[in-house]
Order: sequence, then C-alpha cells, then structure tokens
Amino acid sequence: MRFVKPDFGLLSPGEKRKISLLRKDLLAWFSHHGRDLPWRSPSASEFEKICVEVLLQRTRAETVAAIYPAFFARFESWSDIADASIPELEGHLKPIGLWRRRAVSIKGIATYAAKRNGQFPKDPCELGKVPGVGQYVMNAILLFQHGARTPLVDVNMTRVLERFVKPRTLSDIRFDPWLQAASHWLVRMQPVETNWATLDFAARVCISRHPRCNTCRVASRCKANVR
Repeated sequence: MRFVKPDFGLLSPGEKRKISLLRKDLLAWFSHHGRDLPWRSPSASEFEKICVEVLLQRTRAETVAAIYPAFFARFESWSDIADASIPELEGHLKPIGLWRRRAVSIKGIATYAAKRNGQFPKDPCELGKVPGVGQYVMNAILLFQHGARTPLVDVNMTRVLERFVKPRTLSDIRFDPWLQAASHWLVRMQPVETNWATLDFAARVCISRHPRCNTCRVASRCKANVR
C-alpha cells in the first residue's frame, strides 16, 4: 500500500480556516448527537478498536455493532483470531457481508500482530507492508495505537469534505492529494473524536441521498446546501 504524505500546501488559507471551523462545529454536534457504539466505550481495548475498523469497511456501524458482543466474546486477542480457521471466521463475519474477504484480511493482520505482541510499525511505509493493511486500516492503527493524527477516510468523510469545501480531482479517494491534505487538516485537533464526529455526521445528517440540510448546523457555509 503506497503511503500518501499529506501536503498542506495544497490547501488555501481560506480552505484551512473553513475546515477548522467545520471541525469545531462537528465536535459540538457530536457532543449531543454522536452514536453510542460499543467500541467507543472507555472499556474497549486497542485491539477491539483496530479490529472493528477492519470490519467497518463498506459496512454500516450498526451492522458491526450487532455482532460485536459475540465476536469479541469468542476472539479476545489477535492470537485468538490468528489461531482460528478461515471457515470459523467466515461464520462469525457472514452477518456483515463480504465475509470471505474479511476473514482472509483480518486473519492476515492478526497473524502478524500475534507474533509481535499486538504491536504494529509506526512508520507508515512499513505498516503498509503488513498483510491486509490498506490505507484505511493503516490510518486506524496509527490513530489508535500510535496516537497519530490520521483520518479514517472513507466515502462518508469524503462526502462531507467535498460538499462543504470542493470536489476532489481523482476518483480514487486514497490517492487524491487535495482530499488527503483536507482530511488530515480536519483531524489535526482531537483526532479520535473528530473522526467519529465526521463519520456520525455523514451517517445522520450529511447522508448520501437527500441530505438533511434543514437540520445541519453548517449549512449556511456549505457549498452543497440544498435548503
């Protein structure tokens, strides 16, 4: 997985100010309207938080939350996942879809982690070589294990930034330089909470079809406002 270093020089001063204000508003909204998800509990382990991000790709948070208790009752560590067979993993993951791909991916990551006491490289270039680690999971590991200010960039975070600021240039969100810079700028402060706030806002207000602009606290500054 090729690491794309964010170039903040691609952001104009106006865009930086706008994204910073967006962060402030998203965090204020999140404090009242954020989703209550089990991996956000203070008791959730680093292992659970990283593992969940593997499962969340292309899947609704509520769908993953439904299997969370049973999955982590059976798999309490990376070693538990590494030692499990692919068919068993597929059985646990079938309710969230793409179970064959997810089983292979999470077993590859778990096998690597189990041999290293759960520790992943801090260097993004080295981390990108770990089996099953793409950009999204890489950023999740850097965020939750190493305290890095990395964005959980998916179609939802992308939608919020593109609507609020401007469209990206490249179709692949992993490699668009402006989007990478904008998303990293967004999470420069309170990175964990800002990531969660953005994803929740995308799920509840700035939804894909028929966005709820009439309830949006940033609609007056948003380029896509349809009120």
